[in-house]
Amino acid sequence: MALRIALAEDNYIVREGIEQVLRGDEEIEVIASCADMPSLLAAVEAEAPDVVLTDIRMPPDGEDAGIQIASRLRKAHPQIGVVVLSQYSEPGFVLRLLDAGSEGRAYLLKERIADRGELTRAIRAVADGGSVIDPKIVEVLVKARSQAENSLLSEMTPRELDVLSALAEGKSNAAIAEDLVLTKRAIEKHINAIFLKLGLTYSPDAEQISKRVKAALIFLAEAEQRS
Repeated sequence: MALRIALAEDNYIVREGIEQVLRGDEEIEVIASCADMPSLLAAVEAEAPDVVLTDIRMPPDGEDAGIQIASRLRKAHPQIGVVVLSQYSEPGFVLRLLDAGSEGRAYLLKERIADRGELTRAIRAVADGGSVIDPKIVEVLVKARSQAENSLLSEMTPRELDVLSALAEGKSNAAIAEDLVLTKRAIEKHINAIFLKLGLTYSPDAEQISKRVKAALIFLAEAEQRS
C-alpha cells in the first residue's frame, strides 16, 4: 500500500515541482496539495495521511508555520510523520521541531527536493517513526562544537566523528555501517564509545534511534547556542 502524503507549500511552482518528483515513486501517493496552514490542517482531518510534507514558511503564520504544524500534529495525530522543508540551515529550528520528541520528524533543506532518493528516504523514515536531519545542519553543528573551548569532540577519533554525524542525521546502525563500510558490531562499539565520552546512555535498540538523534543534536547545539 502506498504511503499517503499531504503536501503543503505556498509557492505554486515549488509545490508542482515536489509533486512531480514524488510521482516518480509508485509507493508514494499525494492525496492533498495545499497552499496554506488552514487548508493543510483541514486535509489532515479529512484524509488522514501517513505523512505531512510541509514548507517551514506558510501563510498566514510566517516563517515557522511548519514547526507549528508539527507541534499540533504531535498532540492531535501523533501517528502522522512530518517532513519540514526549509531554506534555513539554522539549528534552532531543528531543535524546536524535535522539542516534543524526534520520533516521526524530519528537517530537510529545500535543495534536497530535486533528489528523489533523499526526499523519499525522509518520508519513509518518518512514516516508520524515525528521524532525519539534513546533513548540512549537522555539519554546521559539528563545526561549531569542534571550535568550542574544551570541546569533548577533541577526544573523539575521526571515525567516531563520522559516526556521530551520521547518528545526528538519524541514520540507523545498519545504514551507518553501509555508508562507512564497517560491520554493525563495529558501529555499535563506536556509538558506545561516543556516548560514554558525552556522558550519555546508549541503547542499540532500533526504537531508541530517535532518542539518540535528539541527544546527539542537543549536545552538538550547545556550542551553537552559546555563540
